[in-house]
Amino acid sequence: MNLQDLLREVELEMEQTRFAHGKPGLSARVRKALADTPREAFVPDPLKAESFYNGPLPIGHGQTISQPYIVALMTELLDPEPDDVILEVGAGSGYQAGVLSHLVKQVYSVEIIPELATESGERLAGLGINNVAVICGDGYLGLPPHAPYDGIVVTAAAPHVPEPLVSQLKPGARLVIPVGRPHGAQDLLLIEKLSDGRTATHSILPVAFVPLTGNYTRST
Repeated sequence: MNLQDLLREVELEMEQTRFAHGKPGLSARVRKALADTPREAFVPDPLKAESFYNGPLPIGHGQTISQPYIVALMTELLDPEPDDVILEVGAGSGYQAGVLSHLVKQVYSVEIIPELATESGERLAGLGINNVAVICGDGYLGLPPHAPYDGIVVTAAAPHVPEPLVSQLKPGARLVIPVGRPHGAQDLLLIEKLSDGRTATHSILPVAFVPLTGNYTRST
């Protein structure tokens, strides 16, 4: 497979799941962001041959680089605009942040595993991506110094929606997050913050993510 094969697979899967997410397909903006983000740069050396596989791949530390279709879907659900400031919880390899970097003004990405935070930050900088800041910390708590955000995307499954993340959304902003049991049933949720502070939650489709770690394990 090559990049064009991968993009065709993502487009097809977006079309096949249109009934769930309500999008007409893969938008031109997100397609270009995927094309401009070299997935092979985010995949461990022993797995380079599988860089254009439309599925998750291990990156060490019990974590994965997400399936390109899921990255595309979560990005589409976030509906990012060029002047947006986005918070990502779970930098991982840096791939999702790399895609978002082509679509928004600034991405702040919080990663709880120090080694991954360092590696992803260096990887993004090495690619000349200078509008992503990777911070080592507990993403459950969000990143208050730069709040509120135009959107938040979470790349690991939480057992419930973290209230700190909801509180750090601007009115009208969106939170895209997988919620469910670790290694069990999970749903990808789109949460919209209304102008009066209430939220509207939409369940999109079943997903499988590595579990979110951090503060919630001490509060549930």
